[in-house]
Amino acid sequence: MAKITVKGTDIVFYKKVEEDYISLTDIAKIRDAANPSQIISLWLRTYSTIEYLGLWEMLNNPGFKPHIYEGFKSESAKPHFWMSSQKWTTETNAI
Repeated sequence: MAKITVKGTDIVFYKKVEEDYISLTDIAKIRDAANPSQIISLWLRTYSTIEYLGLWEMLNNPGFKPHIYEGFKSESAKPHFWMSSQKWTTETNAI
């Protein structure tokens, strides 16, 4: 597990097979160390983020539930939309 330090915060890279993944939680800690999940939830509220995540999942995750994703994508254009990382992964079977 490799890491870099940004503004005094360690950001971890995870390796799975030949792919590297960066920890969004570690990045969010730069903004709010006590509650990074709030930062991630704000990021997950945007249409473009949901669209990007859905595309990535469809390309890389055979167990992804695109019909659930389509509902989230439609809702994400509305101002009242809210999403947590737990809701995203649980309901869409995201990885």
